[in-house]
Amino acid sequence: MVSRPSSDRSGATAVDGPLRPSDHLDKTGERGAADDGSPTQPVLGIVGWLRWGWRQLTSMRTALVLLLLLAIAAIPGSLVPQRSADPNGVTQWRATNPDLYPTFETLQLFDVYSSVWFSAIYILLFISLIGCVLPRTRHHWKALRARPPRTPARLSRLDDHVESRVAVPEGEDAAGHAAHAVDLAEAQLRSARYRVERYDRNGVASVSAERGYLRETGNLIFHGALVGVLLSVGIGGGFTYTGQTVITEGDGFVNSLGLGYTSFNPGRFVDTEALTPYSITLDRFDVTYAPPPSGQAGDFAAHVTTRFPGQKAEDQVIEVNHPITMAGDRVYLMGNGYAPTITVRNGSGDVVFSESVPFLPQSPTMTSSGVVKIPDTGGEQLGLVGFFYPTVATLQSGALTSAYGDLVDPRLTFFVYEGDLGIDNGDARSVYALDTDGMTEIAGRNADTPSLELSPGQTVQLPGGRGSVTFEDETKNGAAESVKRYVSLSIHNDSSAPWVLAFAILAMVGLFTALFVPRRRMWVKATPDGDAVTLEYAGLARGEDPAIAIAVADLARRHGRVLDDEPASAPAVPANVN
Repeated sequence: MVSRPSSDRSGATAVDGPLRPSDHLDKTGERGAADDGSPTQPVLGIVGWLRWGWRQLTSMRTALVLLLLLAIAAIPGSLVPQRSADPNGVTQWRATNPDLYPTFETLQLFDVYSSVWFSAIYILLFISLIGCVLPRTRHHWKALRARPPRTPARLSRLDDHVESRVAVPEGEDAAGHAAHAVDLAEAQLRSARYRVERYDRNGVASVSAERGYLRETGNLIFHGALVGVLLSVGIGGGFTYTGQTVITEGDGFVNSLGLGYTSFNPGRFVDTEALTPYSITLDRFDVTYAPPPSGQAGDFAAHVTTRFPGQKAEDQVIEVNHPITMAGDRVYLMGNGYAPTITVRNGSGDVVFSESVPFLPQSPTMTSSGVVKIPDTGGEQLGLVGFFYPTVATLQSGALTSAYGDLVDPRLTFFVYEGDLGIDNGDARSVYALDTDGMTEIAGRNADTPSLELSPGQTVQLPGGRGSVTFEDETKNGAAESVKRYVSLSIHNDSSAPWVLAFAILAMVGLFTALFVPRRRMWVKATPDGDAVTLEYAGLARGEDPAIAIAVADLARRHGRVLDDEPASAPAVPANVN
């Protein structure tokens, strides 16, 4: 067989092969082809790569990945104590894990939410969401103003399609009856909140309808609300502060950085000199215990007196999960314990220490530990590591413990150390821990003198004539009030919380709208066919909509019923002829 050359429209010829345009490159070394003749990609350049990177960053897929990364990155913040919320927990973690602490500190795991890596994810997510929302909002606005699309020429090609044939009433022409049928369908679709547009042409009447743009509106509201949450948290966090304080019965707290807080963590925009002045005084702390042997603690209630300058004092109660509000500050009850009053005298009989010392609970039965530091004794500095037992009991090993959380038979024991407390050089030291390096134990398990053991009202001499320690008895109505209680309060001010809540509610509204509002297009076409009219109903869903077929069938059934009942002389809705 002999093949003949064939020519294309541009005059190019090809032999034994497909037709090619005249500008086809089939030689090596030509622009757009590699040395082996294969095509090559064009060079993007800096601007091209920047445009490509921007499109990748602002894609919805990237936004979802960043949102997932943000959730994963927040996990360490719930597993590791954070300086902003629990500075004492960070100190305790450092003491418990001295080998891991430098690594965790380098990775900023104690400041997760202000770390470089968390902030990077946060900022990228913020940019990605804005890059997603703005173009989609512009496109959605144009779609809202656009007319519904023209009726397809062949509705039968759509999956959800219903067709019927109705006879033309006597005295009417087929074209008029077709227009009347579409008028009725248009009225039905309008009543179902569809946007409608008439497309009548060459005697064929049709109506195009669509609804469900609220779905995309909800989608945009959801993503816009996420941006609002990010802005509220990011900006509002700079105006947020958190502080902790410990108040013993009879003592008070003043909302001042230099006077009242044991720890304070302000945002970068907080003016610590402009805190709203107020005071809180702990009048008494009430707690109920179940009878032994369970001994579980029940209700906790801190009865306080609050006061603003120049205003009348107010009695309030702080309970667990029921904080009080002071000038926008939320005051939470975080913990409680016992604060036995301890008096220490030196060898000359002078009082060198006399305070109610908070002891930290170590067990459900309120076995507690505390530290007393005495830098000025007239001689060597003293440090006392103590244990308090509200209801003392002796274990088989001979060690003491508390059998019950309430005050029944309180007891106080001390290990006594002598030496440098390490506070003269200005380094920060925890008041709840004693660094015994460089100190000598003068009373305790490793000393010639046993540990000190005191009951309320009892005084025990320190070894070597160094003085004495007294467990003061402040009994008013029996032993149950021989020791003061204290409470640990957390003061939290977050001006962004209302904004975050509002945007979160808005995001949920948008999400449910996007999930449950279907996006649909419906068409009804009436075609004259001699003495009858062919009616076609069709629907098209955007995305998954399992009910679209039912909606088309319902439209056909309701329209047919109305068409049968409607008088032929009924007024028609004016049609747009295109």
